[in-house]
This record gives sequence, structure tokens and C-alpha cells, in this order.
Amino acid sequence: MAKRALILVDLQKEWINPDSPYFVGQMTGLIERTNKLIEYCRGEKYKIIFTTHLEPDGGDEFREGTANVEIIDAVARKSTDTVIKKNKISPFYRTKLENELTLVKEIVVGGVLTNLCVRSLVEDAYDRDYDICVIKDCCRAFDPEVQEFTFDDLKNTREEIGFVNLKDFIKK
Repeated sequence: MAKRALILVDLQKEWINPDSPYFVGQMTGLIERTNKLIEYCRGEKYKIIFTTHLEPDGGDEFREGTANVEIIDAVARKSTDTVIKKNKISPFYRTKLENELTLVKEIVVGGVLTNLCVRSLVEDAYDRDYDICVIKDCCRAFDPEVQEFTFDDLKNTREEIGFVNLKDFIKK
């Protein structure tokens, strides 16, 4: 059983759909970096976990059964990877994530939106005593100021959490 896990939060088509109110812009670079992260973590025998956000009572956005809730095609997901469906901000809330992390001590995190679902995952994992490393350039918020504020706030309030860019993570 893997002692380390890569958790990629909500890398769904909704974020890259220009017609969606949740469009975060072009994510080609983020996806390329995320795929390098996935490749590295596979080579290091990390458990690979994806989360997807669903809005069961919402409108068309993030509605289960629509193409926009699927993981972005260009992301290097394999059928053997774990996918956790969630309907709240936290990937831990009423999901099987905690069971999937049995024996895992260290988690590496990337995904969308940095200030909501990524942050919630990090905070909840911190409260569960995981060693956490956030790959900053594999995360996305609606704007860079919110992204940097979120990283700074988490770092200032939970100094044990690591925040690095992909190239520095792969070097370690």
C-alpha cells in the first residue's frame, strides 16, 4: 500500500469551457505541468487520486451526467487511478477519501480552485496530521492575487505545509 498520495482536485472540463461562468481561462500550461507531476508521482509509486465536484441541486454547471464534470481529456488519468466524487467544497466531506488514504502519511496536492476546494483539502488534511506539499504551479484560482493570498495565508497559519513549484518538487 502506498504511503504517499497525489491528490488532484477538480480538474474538470467546466473550468475550461468558455461558455461557463466558472471558466478560469486557458489551462494548457497547468495541464502540462500536472501531467509531469503525475508521471513523476507514478514513477515514485504514489497513489493517484482525482476528485470531481458535482452540484446535485444546482443548475447546469457541475451537474452529474454532463460532459463538463468529466476530468479534462488532456490530463494523464489512468483507469487504475481513484476518482472521488464530492458535492461539497471539502474532498473529505462524506466521501471515501479518508478510506483511500489508509496508511498514507504524505500527500501532494494540485488542482482547481486554489482558494476553495484545494484550500479545503489542505486544511482538512492538515487537521488529520498528513504531511502536505502543495505544488503551486499546478493549482489555479480565478485570479493570481487570490491564488497568492491563499498560499500566503495557508503558509502563515500552517507553517508545516510545503509550498513549491513543480521543478523544485521533482528535484527533491
